Amino acid sequence: MLGYSVREINQAIGHHPYRLRVLSDRQQFGDPDGRAAALGISSAQWSLFGQLWPAGRLLAQAMYRFDITGKRILELGCGIGLPSLVLQQRGANVVASDAHPLAEVFLAYNAALNDLPALHYRQLRWDSHLPALGTFDAIIASDVLYERGQAELIATVVERHAHPEAEILLTDPGRGNSARFSRMLSEQDFRVDDLRCPMDDNDAPPHRGRLLHFKRGTIASALIARTHLT
Repeated sequence: MLGYSVREINQAIGHHPYRLRVLSDRQQFGDPDGRAAALGISSAQWSLFGQLWPAGRLLAQAMYRFDITGKRILELGCGIGLPSLVLQQRGANVVASDAHPLAEVFLAYNAALNDLPALHYRQLRWDSHLPALGTFDAIIASDVLYERGQAELIATVVERHAHPEAEILLTDPGRGNSARFSRMLSEQDFRVDDLRCPMDDNDAPPHRGRLLHFKRGTIASALIARTHLT
């Protein structure tokens, strides 16, 4: 017995269909050995990794258009892994990461559901130093600025693992911490293109969502074309 229930959903990205195993709802919980609790993941937070969130769809759509040529890419807080699956489908060199003890299991299952090779995965806590992870040409994430302190944590991860010429791409549903994060990355010589995006079909202009594309020392002149949810 899993101790929690799951379901399968379908999501098209760039007209390519993806099958995804997700938790049935946000009330699911299963931590019999206390691994999640030991990582500081509360029962209220436990199920969040196992959902497909609007910001995750937006990031997946961005990764369908993203220039992957010669880039080593890291996804932070991958959850069920749709953006990383899109990159894997395109043949990108991608490493997915998360702190949740079940993220690797769901990611592997979803790769198999879509007839993709297993993805490279690393369990990564944003407050832990992991030198063996190395540096990346692009770091991507969706909805990781949900608390004020997350901006500092993600900025520190960028400082540790971003190549000198790296790009950082985040999708944010308008939680209010993106400006703080942008200021922190400006201290690392990043500049940002900030594109307002609809988070769902009911998100009327001015859209609350943001697609944040950071480049070191220069403003990105060709940000991904306006992204629409499908």
